[in-house]
Amino acid sequence: MLPNIITLGRILLVPVIVWAIASNQMTIAFALFVTAGLSDAVDGFLAKRFNMTSEIGALLDPLADKALLVSIYVALGVWGAIPRWIVILVVSRDIMIVGAVIVSWLLGKPVAMKPLMVSKLNTVAQVAFAALILAALGFDFAPKPFDVILMGAVTILTLLSVSFYLVDWVQHMSEIEPSR
Repeated sequence: MLPNIITLGRILLVPVIVWAIASNQMTIAFALFVTAGLSDAVDGFLAKRFNMTSEIGALLDPLADKALLVSIYVALGVWGAIPRWIVILVVSRDIMIVGAVIVSWLLGKPVAMKPLMVSKLNTVAQVAFAALILAALGFDFAPKPFDVILMGAVTILTLLSVSFYLVDWVQHMSEIEPSR
């Protein structure tokens, strides 16, 4: 129960962080983003350590992560802090994965949701890049060369992640079900 409440709190932080970015309150946006990241670690720790996992938590946690990252990337892209192509890449990946899951459900072949290691690394790179950009804007420092390095990592890992997910999805959808 408590991990789910923390996750819901993270979801509720999303519009506040977007507001902070849109209002040029980058120090506040950075602090709230760090708070959201810490809440993700805390709810995960509590759920696993104290056996507080739940079906709703398994759905809410990745939803909260995606809502946070997609919203921040879009806000930073609109604000002009990051290139729009990286925003399009990150958002498109998530749309493709969610779309594939929906199609598989609609066709009666639901796919098991299991995060791949490359996807976990991708999330870490996306979070690190967003945090660096927010910190640089909030505390007025030049993030070079780390921004370029992290943006490259996000690009490569995003492309790898969506590729692996789509290959898995195509294989899953192509499996012939045994005759009864």
